[in-house]
Amino acid sequence: MTNLDKYKADLEALYEKGVRLQLGLLKELKRLDEVPHKDELLKKYTPLNFRDNYEGWYTEALTVVNQLMPNRVDDFVKLYKNERRKEIDFLTYTISDFIIGLVTTRGGAVKVDGSAAFPKFQQQLSILKALQQRFTSSLFDIKQLVQADIFDTEIESAKELSKKGFFRAAGVICGVVIEKHLNQVCNNHKIPLGKKNPTIADFNDLLKNSNVVDVIVWRFIQRLADIRNLCGHNKDREPYKEEVEELIQGVDKIIKTIY
Repeated sequence: MTNLDKYKADLEALYEKGVRLQLGLLKELKRLDEVPHKDELLKKYTPLNFRDNYEGWYTEALTVVNQLMPNRVDDFVKLYKNERRKEIDFLTYTISDFIIGLVTTRGGAVKVDGSAAFPKFQQQLSILKALQQRFTSSLFDIKQLVQADIFDTEIESAKELSKKGFFRAAGVICGVVIEKHLNQVCNNHKIPLGKKNPTIADFNDLLKNSNVVDVIVWRFIQRLADIRNLCGHNKDREPYKEEVEELIQGVDKIIKTIY
């Protein structure tokens, strides 16, 4: 299975879990009878307890939205929790309010209750559906997904070279992978490179200065760059096996966590 296939399958599973949460929410709100083709839908999807399962779904879904449609991240978050609201009404009531069982009243009458959370979750599910459509659309740039497959292959090659004692060669391959990946991350965030042929250290500094990575990650990448330089240049000593293994594992982590 390629990365593209895996991402598509993961996104489909995440959306289906969202549908099950939606049914669970409707069940709790006693509104399941409003669902078109309810019996057919319930044969395909088992409702999930919304309060118990939503937080895990939200965390995973937010990561996907951040990667594939970053311009909708703020919208997605505000549907869950709105820190800037001045009052609580039907429009500003969020999913987090429902989870804690918040109900507001005025003059003894209910002003807003958990039913206001349902359209908010519908909007989140719609954003996730749009991601699915974008994924299969010819307009979606799959360059990074194809590149991820290539990087995985090169990392495996580096592991094999390291096992056979070719530590310098393994380190050089990892250096190429992380350099290409950091270049792509800079492009993703529209960070001007400045230099014609920037190094790993240059990319790393640009990402830190643009607040894409924090100081801890910056130092981690700096350490990887130092090991790569030891492998790529004829220094006073050969790179140690442990150093190259650290480089391989570190690069594999960076290409899977920094976008």
